[in-house]
Amino acid sequence: QVQLVESGGGLVQAGGSLRLSCAASGRTFSAYFMAWFRQAPGKERELVAAINWGGGTYYAASVKGRFTSSRDNAKNSVYLQMNSLKPEDTAVYYCAARLPQNTQYPYWGQGTQVTVSS
Repeated sequence: QVQLVESGGGLVQAGGSLRLSCAASGRTFSAYFMAWFRQAPGKERELVAAINWGGGTYYAASVKGRFTSSRDNAKNSVYLQMNSLKPEDTAVYYCAARLPQNTQYPYWGQGTQVTVSS
């Protein structure tokens, strides 16, 4: 079992930056594949970024070059640095975790709101 708690959301002007954090419980955090999803009002949830146990990353095309995901296995934490934010980045951002052999993400945080004003 893994419990995830996100923090760091807020209101920011377009062009600004925010850093999201996700703290995970459990002794085997380093084994988990971590991801950030977001869901805007009226839209489906979408994968924003993912990071594996070794630090390898994936980014959605819409955020590539602006967002950076990192993890600190010693602190059981994963981060999402968001730069050059746009109003279309406004959404609830969720941290999620899965083991490598799984294709679905069974563990989710409660979400943190990010609002980007124009």
